Amino acid sequence: MRRERGATLVVALIFLVVMSLFAVSAYLFSTSHLRVVGNMQARSEGEAAAQVAIEQAISSPTFAQNPAQAASVPLVVNNGSASYTVRITPNPSCYRVRIVKNSELDPGNAADVSCVRSGTVQMPGLTQATQAQAGQLADNSLCADTEWDIRAEVSDGRSAAQVAVHQGAAIRMVEADAINFCQ
Repeated sequence: MRRERGATLVVALIFLVVMSLFAVSAYLFSTSHLRVVGNMQARSEGEAAAQVAIEQAISSPTFAQNPAQAASVPLVVNNGSASYTVRITPNPSCYRVRIVKNSELDPGNAADVSCVRSGTVQMPGLTQATQAQAGQLADNSLCADTEWDIRAEVSDGRSAAQVAVHQGAAIRMVEADAINFCQ
């Protein structure tokens, strides 16, 4: 009996060590998951900030005339708990242009009316082609559909998160502006 008195103490100490290891590993596991979730949240907020900057750049009235100027100003997006600095870099690049045909336009749509080209009727928003141009321009409108590649870089000083977002955008603009910026 004397030898067995210390066995209970040893078994209790082993269980205490095992339970302590479980508690420490649970704590480490939860803090690492908390960091992962925090990083995912910072990334999602950065992507949202980049989308805001891209939307503001392409919605700018100056984008069609000078895309580099419309995208040149860094934007600070504040969501209440963090501020994200967004830069559109490099400048937006147009990689495709297609002249819109008059037959593709909807005369009932106010945005399409300003694109209609006519060789026979003089109305605001419409121009008259010369006879030499009439055959060549018979179905071309005054507008072109352009496709752009826009890249926004986001940095967050609080979490040191860095996110880059590429977005393609299709924009209808005046044919002359489209030809100037889409080489």
